[in-house]
Amino acid sequence: MEKPNSRRIDTTLGDLIAAASEVAFEYSKNDKDAYNIAQLVLMEMIKKSRQPLDLDNELETLSPLSQLIH
Repeated sequence: MEKPNSRRIDTTLGDLIAAASEVAFEYSKNDKDAYNIAQLVLMEMIKKSRQPLDLDNELETLSPLSQLIH
């Protein structure tokens, strides 16, 4: 069951990166700081996402590369 205060936003990863970058550039003194802030924010969002990525499981279910190349 979903928590009453939880929200879901349908968006793309590109939109999230653009939004995080835009805000980070507004509040930072230089480009390097802005990129670092945006990176940290995006990493935290991904870590706290509802469906954690299980890379081991995802890699096991992939077809062998030889089957994907024609």
